[in-house]
Amino acid sequence: MTDRYLLVGNPIEHSLSPIIHQAFAEQLGHELVYTKQLVRLDGFVECVREFREAKGRGMNITLPFKLEAFKIAEQCSDLARHAQAVNTLSFEAQCCWGHNTDGLGLINDLHHRHGVELAGSKILILGAGGATQGVLGPLLAQHPSRLVVANRSAAKATALVAKFADHAAAMGVSIYACGLDSVDENPAIILNATSIGVDDQDSLDHLFARVPVRDAFCYDMSYGDIARFKKWSERRGAAQSVDGLGMLVEQAAEAFAIWRDVRPQTETILAKLRSQSGHH
Repeated sequence: MTDRYLLVGNPIEHSLSPIIHQAFAEQLGHELVYTKQLVRLDGFVECVREFREAKGRGMNITLPFKLEAFKIAEQCSDLARHAQAVNTLSFEAQCCWGHNTDGLGLINDLHHRHGVELAGSKILILGAGGATQGVLGPLLAQHPSRLVVANRSAAKATALVAKFADHAAAMGVSIYACGLDSVDENPAIILNATSIGVDDQDSLDHLFARVPVRDAFCYDMSYGDIARFKKWSERRGAAQSVDGLGMLVEQAAEAFAIWRDVRPQTETILAKLRSQSGHH
């Protein structure tokens, strides 16, 4: 029987994950089927149960189910436990394993593809939701000198930073929280982990008015048409602005390696996606 994998989320229609995983399978000569499924907001647990009963091998989880996936995983990797969020489930024998590959995907893209030096640098993360929660642990492990989480609601940023305070101290990183309206840093690296892509241009100018993008390396975790922060920061004088398509491909490669014990090459598939979409 062919191994089956599934991506679940809501919304899901624009996801490139099935294309990416099928390309990985072709590259390595693996037989598998990877599909995507739109899941009702109250239907996640039922969806996982049905997929397991049908002998599915693994699942990727996107918004808004990553925190719920963490709760139902029977065993978790260290990265998933730190993040308290799961984007990859692996069904092995009688156990449902939870993993989080987002942070590794981000680090691989920043460090290996874009040559960004994270150690000793000042990093500003915009947003304090699940995306930030998933990458904070791996970012702290790179030993930046300072990491600031800025969010529309400063209280939410403060609560998230509190969760990672001990971890940051152990890594020797000073970590802070603030509102988006009170950023007073000059960071070398700015990561956008907000879901701002659906908003219009005026609101970016308004929302990020205090964000010092000039001369910074700006990274938008969104990709394609909704990578509005990338375009906005380019116009505002960023030293470099990139979208998160590389992160998407890298986190997919990490998930594939968890399921199949071999890590695919990512450059060719990323180049293919870029050429197809026209996003460079």
